[in-house]
Parts: sequence; C-alpha cells; structure tokens
Amino acid sequence: MFRKLSLAVAATMLLAGTAYADPIEGNWKTSSGETAAIANCGGAFCITLKSGKFAGKRIGKMQASGSNKYSGEITDPADDKTYSGKATLSGASLNMKGCVLGGLICKGQTWSKL
Repeated sequence: MFRKLSLAVAATMLLAGTAYADPIEGNWKTSSGETAAIANCGGAFCITLKSGKFAGKRIGKMQASGSNKYSGEITDPADDKTYSGKATLSGASLNMKGCVLGGLICKGQTWSKL
C-alpha cells in the first residue's frame, strides 16, 4: 500500500512540475526566421537554435530576474561573441537584448512564441 501511494505522489509531482513550466520555456521564432528552443537547464534557461545555419548551437543562458524579466548572456552565433543579455516576456512576444560596455550599446530583437 505504501509503495503504491509513493508512486502516486511521485507521478503527481512530476506532472505538477510540467504544469508549472516557466512561460519563457518553449520554441520561439527569431526575428531572422530561425527556431530557438528555451529550456530549463539547472536553475537557468538555456537557449539553443533548432533550425537555420547554426542549428544545435547554444546561444544563451538566462535566469529569472523579476516578473517576466530575465538576464544573463547571449551569443551571436555568426561571430561567437558573447554579450550581456536581457529578455522581457510580454504575452507571446519575447524582447531579447544584447549589450556591451555596461549597457551603453545594445542591439535587440523581438521573438514570437511558436
């Protein structure tokens, strides 16, 4: 009886974890038309390109920094340069920004949830 109860509790916790996935997780269409996947990776969110010339390349890692806000690093796959990154989630849009010089110079894109 205890074993069955333990299995039921474990199964419920696994399903609950899936139900409470962070809204940033999932597949996103980048501004250049590629698909990027954002998934939990040990307390942070890893960003990996799933299509296009650089498919399979991890291009970022973000952590939650407030309500629908994330910060971390983002890498330009074309030149392998890594920048300070920020993301803001608004409905089905994700505003991504990479900055240098302490945020003095920034470049951004808006991604759409697939």
